[in-house]
Amino acid sequence: MGLYEFFYEYFIKPIQENQGYNPVNTVVYAIILGVAVILLYKMLKRMGIKVDDRFFKALIPYIILGPLMRSMTDVGILPRTYLTVSPGGYFVIAAFAIASLYVVWRHVGPGEKLYSLYRDFGWVLLGGLVFVLIINLGKVDFNPEVFKYFIPALIIAEAFIWLISKKLALVRDNSLLFYTHFYDATTTFVGIQFLGFWEQHVLARWLMDTFGTPAVIYAEKFLILLPIVWILDRAMADEDPDLINFVKLTMFILGFGPGTRNLLIMLMGG
Repeated sequence: MGLYEFFYEYFIKPIQENQGYNPVNTVVYAIILGVAVILLYKMLKRMGIKVDDRFFKALIPYIILGPLMRSMTDVGILPRTYLTVSPGGYFVIAAFAIASLYVVWRHVGPGEKLYSLYRDFGWVLLGGLVFVLIINLGKVDFNPEVFKYFIPALIIAEAFIWLISKKLALVRDNSLLFYTHFYDATTTFVGIQFLGFWEQHVLARWLMDTFGTPAVIYAEKFLILLPIVWILDRAMADEDPDLINFVKLTMFILGFGPGTRNLLIMLMGG
């Protein structure tokens, strides 16, 4: 198999035929993500931008852009290309977010004004995408029945995290991450269990096939998150707080983005 055939088989074909992820592209995308996190962290340090609540709030519109674009692609509003489905779509949004941040930083520096200006620019971008959605609402087959399954399942899932947080300080100190990833797990569970969707990720798909239920996604999420936050909070306690915060921000996005995409696709009849 030549280089082109290899790339086509493991990266292009899965997107063209909506096959989901495979072991090869999963590993490659994970490596790209890891390298990107390190490079972006170094870039923020050089720019003098702290990863704190101000930065998180400024990022919110960019975090919403990804799942909205993906869901609009799945319902046929946007064309299905490598640049509008995951992971390509998230690369595009990340490029917009980074470029916007750099432009704002060049104009106003790393001071307080940067965060509000960067946030507002993100809301403008998001507003443009929402406008495209509004003028194409005829292509959306809204399915409110999703809430009949989603809301009870979400309440039960988040109640579990609330109870566990009373016993485990590690969960309590990182409750937002656990709540967010159980929100993501709930959209996956509801979509597969009740609405006929399927799992795209390799490990989760294998676990569901092995245990015979999509509910195993909750255990997967919890058992992956717990050691990661232990490493960040305990083993890396002496590291730069900005690095820890940036890794946790990335983990939040990896839960909120796919979860919101799943929910929007289900609601829009994707």
